[in-house]
Amino acid sequence: MSLINKYNVAAPRYTSYPTVPCWQKERPSDREWAKRVKATFERDRRISLYIHLPFCESLCTYCGCNTRITRNHGVETPYIDALLLEWGQYRRLFDQKPVLSELHLGGGTPTFFSPENLRRLISEILQDAEVPADHSFSFEAHPNSTTEEHLSVLHELGFGRVSIGVQDTDPEILRLINRHQTWAEVEKAAETARRIGYRSINVDLVFGLPRQTEAHIRRTFEQVSALRPERIAFYGYAHIPWMKPGQRAFSEADLPEGEDKRRLYELGRSLFGEAGYTEIGMDHFALPGDALHRALEEGALHRNFMGYTPLHTRLLVGLGVSAISDAWTAFAQNEKKLEDYLDRVQAGVFPFFRGHLHTEEDLLFRRLITDLMCRFETCWTPAEAECPALALGLLRLEEMVADGLLEHGPFHLRVTPRGRPFLRNACMALDARLWEEKPEGRVFSRAV
Repeated sequence: MSLINKYNVAAPRYTSYPTVPCWQKERPSDREWAKRVKATFERDRRISLYIHLPFCESLCTYCGCNTRITRNHGVETPYIDALLLEWGQYRRLFDQKPVLSELHLGGGTPTFFSPENLRRLISEILQDAEVPADHSFSFEAHPNSTTEEHLSVLHELGFGRVSIGVQDTDPEILRLINRHQTWAEVEKAAETARRIGYRSINVDLVFGLPRQTEAHIRRTFEQVSALRPERIAFYGYAHIPWMKPGQRAFSEADLPEGEDKRRLYELGRSLFGEAGYTEIGMDHFALPGDALHRALEEGALHRNFMGYTPLHTRLLVGLGVSAISDAWTAFAQNEKKLEDYLDRVQAGVFPFFRGHLHTEEDLLFRRLITDLMCRFETCWTPAEAECPALALGLLRLEEMVADGLLEHGPFHLRVTPRGRPFLRNACMALDARLWEEKPEGRVFSRAV
């Protein structure tokens, strides 16, 4: 059996530890959540802010995000009102203005919102925050709805990076995934961003899409490389039709799997490397000089619910439907249904419906798994080695060590170059909560 087939099991993506399906069953109280947020803020006023803007005019059938499909732009103002109310709930917990180090607009389609409404949202948030010189503000841009005015308004407000959703450039694949855009629109968005003054452009690509072949990866990269984006995110398509019924729009027989899917990644990885990009953690690539590349070199790379970031704040506030907040010692996820989210915010209570309060053991494994995801190695102290759950995790890793995927020394673990495709498997073996909780049903996508 090949290593790909051996280790291609369902596994979490590890943007957090514990992963959401392994959180405590009981929702933390608002009082406890507020206490954890305040305690973290008092240690460090620097925060990250994620704002989820869920609306899209059409459904991209590959998408696993929480979206609301509508062409009614009358939803914009009530939703922004709710976001600002929720921000006010957090702002009242702080005895000083937060230092807003990082801000990201995700979706959905952030550029579904008019430039005027985005200006209002961001301007009112910034009135209650300090913005440091080294801040990082970014947003996700759909090529067919991102106008010059969108780019100009957000740049005026401090945004310096734009993430353009390309996925693939082949018209037939775009038709299969119901992604309405042209290459001309992609070029226009990137060129306009450059002209306005954006210092970093990220391009999102996806491998493993229906009927996608190595020829598609080559053609897509040839076109994307002409834009010379500072970053490329090269995500594996996560097939989860039991959670996202829109993914049933195409047959599973159309999907490259196992070794075929991994070959698509390795081809992309090779092309990116030849063009001067460095692999960053898992699924990300950056040019020398980009902040993500510098963070990797300096050992400062971090991973949170927004993915890889060069900035590490202990408090991440998530605003909007389904957004997740991280108070470092606790997590909270907002209501996933839009109407429930709006009702709770308007009632003046925190709109989260589930959360998790970390134990000391959770914090240990959070550090170990984050280290693996960001630096491909981790270590622990002799005292931490006494943790029974860590001893069990290391036992589960012995087969990966025997297969040459990991190196295990005293109080140290390293993922070998051969083992990097199996990074999620290594994290899963250490995941004490996963083995303790054993989530039922299909929860995760495939590891490789």
